[in-house]
Amino acid sequence: MENLRPCLVISAALFVLCCGVYPGVVTAGAQVLFKDEANGSLLSRDGKVVGSEIIGQSVADWAAHPEYLWGRPSGASNDAATNITYSSGSNYGPMNGAYLDEVKARVALLRSTGVTGPVPADLVTKSASGLDPHISPAAAAIQAPRIASARHVPESAVRDFIARHTETSTFGFLGEPRVNVLLVNLDLDAQAPYAASAKGATGASPANAPVSQK
Repeated sequence: MENLRPCLVISAALFVLCCGVYPGVVTAGAQVLFKDEANGSLLSRDGKVVGSEIIGQSVADWAAHPEYLWGRPSGASNDAATNITYSSGSNYGPMNGAYLDEVKARVALLRSTGVTGPVPADLVTKSASGLDPHISPAAAAIQAPRIASARHVPESAVRDFIARHTETSTFGFLGEPRVNVLLVNLDLDAQAPYAASAKGATGASPANAPVSQK
């Protein structure tokens, strides 16, 4: 019995410290120092959350939206009942027939929009997580003519939007330069509006779609 009291006191102290004090300090510190990041780097427009700066959006059919910068294909699965998207990859090997068919179909789609020359791999292959919010500058650049044509704006203006949201390597050596797809699309809608009458009944646009939690 004489050992029971110290054990209970130590257990209670560790419970309070690890399950109360520590999480509370970390949460409060994050809200003070990194509020946006701690809350998911959410982006809003007209008071409505339209996405996250660090999570790629789920778009069922990019081809229905020639006026937008297309993101990287995703293998993430979406729960229609809850609008929750679960991170996942296709897990296809490079010689898998279904994988090769998907890549060929995406290349053909890009060719149909006027893309010539080499096609950047990130526009036709899925990432392991399905969460990528970025594409490479090369993948963005080859889409500029299509977007400019759809929105009836100079191609140079589209390239300016892309350049504005091109991020360099972190600390100058971590990662590659990358373009944030959602930020470009939000800027396009704000500063180079696409005529609503031209959209037809294609459903919600990528920049207006409700945010999905992947």
